[in-house]
Amino acid sequence: MKWSLLALVIGFGMDLVLGDPHGIPHPVVGIGKLISLLERGLRKLFPKTEKGEIAAGAVLWALTVLCCTALPAALLLLFHKITPWLRLAAESVMCWQILAVKSLRDESMKVYSAQESGDLEKSRYAVSMIVGRDTARLDDAGITRAAVETVAENTSDGVVAPLLFLALGGAPLGFFYKAVNTMDSMLGYVEPPYKNIGLVPAKMDDAANFIPARVSALLMLLAGLFLGFDVKNGWKIFKRDRHNHASPNSAQTESVCAGLLGVRLAGDAWYHGVLHKKKYIGDPNREITHRDIVLACRLLYLTAFLTLLCCVLAKLPVILF
Repeated sequence: MKWSLLALVIGFGMDLVLGDPHGIPHPVVGIGKLISLLERGLRKLFPKTEKGEIAAGAVLWALTVLCCTALPAALLLLFHKITPWLRLAAESVMCWQILAVKSLRDESMKVYSAQESGDLEKSRYAVSMIVGRDTARLDDAGITRAAVETVAENTSDGVVAPLLFLALGGAPLGFFYKAVNTMDSMLGYVEPPYKNIGLVPAKMDDAANFIPARVSALLMLLAGLFLGFDVKNGWKIFKRDRHNHASPNSAQTESVCAGLLGVRLAGDAWYHGVLHKKKYIGDPNREITHRDIVLACRLLYLTAFLTLLCCVLAKLPVILF
């Protein structure tokens, strides 16, 4: 357990310094290829009916999480038998690759930089790299909202939730979460051809993120307090709007972020050429500005540090006593 906690701290530091360097193979790419391979095979094996596709999705989910959890666990066990230091090095790298603090900030700040340059098409392209919605119709304010929403939502999905899973079960449980989250990103759509096969992966992602999303919201409120944001309004919007999303989890941190910044997020959005009607999150106390991306990133970083601190403090008594 002490090796996993130390690896978590080292991996967190590596993520802050190195981020996600381009050109280095990333495990999520491998997870994505595994999901695509299993999807193609299971679609052929199961009947092309609603029940058949749902069953295929369930099998896909089980096989993916089994592979993604068992492989790192087996590798760490092997490395530990050779020497605990090799296991520490390997698990530190695994933790680094599971976390996404710096990469989330870097990619969102590319949107900010593009907007500051005044290039709308460049801004649309930059935000298309971090959101799932169609971006061709977005105006400048819509681009900013999309970027802020993504930073707020992924503060939970890409940072707090992985940290909690890593703290609970080391890199194997971290990769379990990463597999669950990646399946939802690839298959969890309400339009064909993913509507049925993505049902189980989407529901399991909701379950995996249920507690982390709420922990993230509370820690983001605490981060807002330290940063001098409007915590009273953040708490108000959180209580009022945290369910204003089709997902039971996405609006938890988005509502806090909207309240802390005093802006309105969400609303209707286009996905794969289809307009999705969505409720608003927050009040338009002021017009959203490019700088709100910077402020959302500050919330991201401080929330990440607070989460790590909580994980370390929670694990220390177990290790020491």
